[in-house]
Amino acid sequence: MIDFSRARERMITSHLSRRGIRDRHVVEAMGVVPREAFVDPGFEEFAYEDSALSISHGQTISQPYIVALMIERAEVQPGDTVLEIGTGSGYAAAVLSRIAAYVYTIERHAGLAEVAERRFAELRYGNIDVRVGDGTAGWPEAGPFDAILVAAGGPEIPHALKEQLDLGGHLVIPVGPPEEQRLMKVTRVNATTFEEQDLGGVRFVPLVGEYGWHEERAQSRARPRPAPTLPELVAEAAEPLPDLDDPAFGLLFDRFAGRRIVLLGEASHGTSEFYRARAAITRRLIEEHGFAIVAVEADWPDAAAVDRYVRHRRQGIRLDAPFQRFPTWMWRNREVMDFVEWMREHNGRRSLPDRAGFYGLDIYNMRGSISAVLRYLDETDPEAAAVARERYGCLTPWQNEPSTYGRAAMTAGFRKCEEAVVRQCRELLEKQLEAGRDSGDELLDAVQNARLVASAERYYRIMYYAGADSWNMRDTHMFETLEHLLNARGARSKAVVWAHNSHIGDARHTDMGMAREELNIGQLCRERFGDQAALIGFGTHGGHVAAASDWNGDMEVKPIRPSLEGSYERVMHDSGVGCFLIDFARHARLRDGLLKPLLERFIGVIYRPDTERFSHYAHASLPRQFDGFVWFDQTTPVEPLGAQHIKAGVPDTFPFGL
Repeated sequence: MIDFSRARERMITSHLSRRGIRDRHVVEAMGVVPREAFVDPGFEEFAYEDSALSISHGQTISQPYIVALMIERAEVQPGDTVLEIGTGSGYAAAVLSRIAAYVYTIERHAGLAEVAERRFAELRYGNIDVRVGDGTAGWPEAGPFDAILVAAGGPEIPHALKEQLDLGGHLVIPVGPPEEQRLMKVTRVNATTFEEQDLGGVRFVPLVGEYGWHEERAQSRARPRPAPTLPELVAEAAEPLPDLDDPAFGLLFDRFAGRRIVLLGEASHGTSEFYRARAAITRRLIEEHGFAIVAVEADWPDAAAVDRYVRHRRQGIRLDAPFQRFPTWMWRNREVMDFVEWMREHNGRRSLPDRAGFYGLDIYNMRGSISAVLRYLDETDPEAAAVARERYGCLTPWQNEPSTYGRAAMTAGFRKCEEAVVRQCRELLEKQLEAGRDSGDELLDAVQNARLVASAERYYRIMYYAGADSWNMRDTHMFETLEHLLNARGARSKAVVWAHNSHIGDARHTDMGMAREELNIGQLCRERFGDQAALIGFGTHGGHVAAASDWNGDMEVKPIRPSLEGSYERVMHDSGVGCFLIDFARHARLRDGLLKPLLERFIGVIYRPDTERFSHYAHASLPRQFDGFVWFDQTTPVEPLGAQHIKAGVPDTFPFGL
């Protein structure tokens, strides 16, 4: 069941406040009027989308932002008397009634007026008077009005309405034919003087009446032109992106810099453009907007080796070079190395507390985490190290192949193993709490590794039960790790997350959540942080990708099959724009057009073109899944690291040594 109270809150934060609506009275009024009561039956779930919705008699209920904008620009205040032309569903009049002392509203369709009156009565909004008639003539006997709002576009501003304004009153009205309408604000300065202000382009139904369009002319004007296709809407909304090496590339993402978390996806784990784009965006967010956490879909102990390098930290004893497990090319590639080198250079000019860190969110490297915990305890508390070795003893046979642990853990004796690793984690967490935020990176690292071991033990145990539990447990661990990092870096900390689209896009609006009851980081971030989290997906039509055919298989460079008909990727490709950003909050018409679920392609470290429809496509609602979408029509594979990439004279801390 839809939680309409939460939907109203999201409408205010996402569609009003984010787009500049600041008037306290408007925000409060729209927060209490139930918009779902003013849409036609069956459309309640769309009530709080920022789009116009059709109602009977060929009319519409305006999108929430336009309603708020018109009321704000009309400067409606408590105690005012307001006239509205075009009652329609009654929603705008209802909002006005929560601010003004009295609202007069005129509707030329008797059926609409009757339904609106019934809605007002059911909600007990007693300060609204409805009349059936010609709105272009106004309501002279009820005037003068402090504000007049017209919800239909006329050929010009009716003089009769201007004359019914009180001194200092404001009239807000769309003017012009449907394809060229401008929203105008008229202010009465004195008995004969009016000031006009152009508020921008809009699209309303025609204003019919004595001082508006005549019926026949209105029907001609209102006759719809052929509806634009989805690719045409994409081409209209697409913001072309410059070359990846152009500093202006990252600049276009400043619109998301006010969020606490910016989550950057990828449609495959082996595409160069996705890594380079995320690096360009992240560099901008770090340099100009104070982001200091780069959290990636990688194992904590491996990423910790990179973090020591980029933050110029003391290098601990490391048994293995990082990122040696399958798929090695996912993080051991030239694109990541170039970004890591930039982070090290950037941090070299910053004091230690201000340096940006590189952290892993994932759960797989149990062996590396156990080793990291023991190394820390060996240095700080040898007695605790001995206890930890005993506790971790039951996991020792499974450290190299932890996926086999699930079978053994089915026996009752292994419950003690679960208890032991959880107890070890709890003790280190308590130690961190006692030490406070000044406990330092080494303790933070040990605590997180202990958390990973505890989570991994449970993850590999429940793998044998199949279902959604293992996926949900993994993404919950990654989200909790992100929260842990934000808490450790302080209340003003901000993070960039790099992970696959399947982790970044809100799972509730994909087959993952709708059919398989799976959740992910994107969903959890929206639930926890609301509009302080920006979810940005990536996509491609064709080219080549680095991927394997089987798990633990060799990396291959594979051609990407052209996207399927009926997929979001084909819609983007057919737009004819090669590289672009779509910001769904800025393009309501495109967002509405893309709401109905289509196929979306997901390529991981495995790519099997011969079974692509079944193994790499799922249904999703792209505008609900993401806040923004980055498109590269043709893409190239990442470049795995080889000896030719390793420069002579690199520091001992260099994490990508062969």
